[in-house]
Amino acid sequence: MWRYGHGMRISDVIRRKGDEVVTLRSDATVLRLLEVLEEHHIGAVVVSDDDSTVSGIVSERDVVRHLHTEGVAVLEQTVAVIMTRDVHTCAPDDDIEDLAQVMTDRRFRHVPVVSHGALVAIVSIGDVVKGRIDDLKTERDHLVGYIQQ
Repeated sequence: MWRYGHGMRISDVIRRKGDEVVTLRSDATVLRLLEVLEEHHIGAVVVSDDDSTVSGIVSERDVVRHLHTEGVAVLEQTVAVIMTRDVHTCAPDDDIEDLAQVMTDRRFRHVPVVSHGALVAIVSIGDVVKGRIDDLKTERDHLVGYIQQ
């Protein structure tokens, strides 16, 4: 029997959730970042000046940390000032269970998906959990069907 984590790939999650990625240029203000997060109901944005190359990632948590240390003046600064530059990315063919472990260990909530050097999607920890729940439901349904035969 097929089990979650044995062969499930990032591409399976992307197929389920879609490949839309919200990006911002590095010269956008933090205030603009907050507008985009609210507008799209998301927690992080990939920073890209060409909509293809990952320059960084910036999240609500980054804003909160900088608000605490710098006050409201941070709202007028550029995203480049507060973004994480060393971004962990994954590929569509990567194993979802491996990514889930990295996200848990390193406390990432969002990971950009890159293929051949270009940004193709973003995966959140919520997407990973939803994929696991969907797979468990499918496995349960198969077992119930098997038992009822």
